[in-house]
Amino acid sequence: MLGEDFLYFDYNQKSSSLLFFFLNAVIFSIILFRKGIIQEQAESKWLALFIFLCGLYVCPFMLGYGGWYSKTNYREFMFFVPFQQLFLIGPVLYFYILSLLYNDFTLSRMDFLHFIPFGLYLLYTLVVFVTDKFILDEFYFYADGRDKDLSFWYQLTGLISMLTYLVLGLIKYRNYTNLIQQEVSYVEEISFRWINHYMLAFAAILVLRVLFFILNPEWDQFGSKYWYYLSFSVLGMYILISGYSHSLTKSSFVISNDLGIRSSQDNPISKYVTPEIEHLDQWKEKLTQLFEEYHLYTNSHLTLTDVATILNTNRNLISSLINQGFDMNFNDFINYKRVQAVEQKIKNGEHNEKTLLGIALEAGFNSKSTFNRAFKKHTALTPREYIAKKQH
Repeated sequence: MLGEDFLYFDYNQKSSSLLFFFLNAVIFSIILFRKGIIQEQAESKWLALFIFLCGLYVCPFMLGYGGWYSKTNYREFMFFVPFQQLFLIGPVLYFYILSLLYNDFTLSRMDFLHFIPFGLYLLYTLVVFVTDKFILDEFYFYADGRDKDLSFWYQLTGLISMLTYLVLGLIKYRNYTNLIQQEVSYVEEISFRWINHYMLAFAAILVLRVLFFILNPEWDQFGSKYWYYLSFSVLGMYILISGYSHSLTKSSFVISNDLGIRSSQDNPISKYVTPEIEHLDQWKEKLTQLFEEYHLYTNSHLTLTDVATILNTNRNLISSLINQGFDMNFNDFINYKRVQAVEQKIKNGEHNEKTLLGIALEAGFNSKSTFNRAFKKHTALTPREYIAKKQH
């Protein structure tokens, strides 16, 4: 279809800048997809597909600035190849987030419904191709000489689709963070805070699209849209780099019993076992005494399930006890106990013999940043300010 001069491309400032992002998107998508296959990581495959779709997204303008729309054979190639898969980008982003947050995530039959708009648009492009190239002697769908990928209706519905899936992704992420706050004491390790930055970057891209719809509504004309695609490329590079770098250091949300307690029969603290909550104050006292005597908070990977197992009860009961009795979630409750332990060590003068980080790690904290954040949250002072205040 392209003829003999297949390698034709006008390298200029606009086409070259977009080409840089496109080549990086292709290269990193291949690396990530290979990584996903070798290490059996679904999230790497979803990220690879998302980055590849972002690369394809800039193609009409990258190739357009490279002169392809000005040559007949190249223009026809651009017309009939659906580069911008606007109905696919949103679902892929959404399922990437789900596969990242939940290790056991797999597509269900109902999940395939998300890909129906994408399938219908592919069918539409196939009908256009067959009709204009093989059935009719002259163009019918492309009589106006404008690329269907850049049609206003498609760009607008595609924008709505991506905004919808961005919101769905944010909701899932918020639900996940709320869950782990109630389930584990090592939230910082598995909170995937960078996903917020990742989705904010994608949101910025969509906001730019809205602005360009308002400022330049004729979306199928090149006009000043180079600046939008350049901005997209910059934000796309950020998503590409951050997504790839974090794929190398992914943490898993696995609830386990590190204490090794399997039943109340061999449980050394079975005196605390009570089958049900009868009085909130009594349970608060039991839980407080349990932590004071056995320092469970020093387990840096303590979970709600661990505590429930020790007390021979269920997770929901312990969660309700902490929420209602202490007005905290599980993560804050454990960090509060750790901060209390650090305060006691400081009062004992251990900070004169050990580093603050060493004391924090002994108390169960797993990083300096988590320790500093929790300490200030519960004391309104930094560790250094607290020590200075105690010395006066």
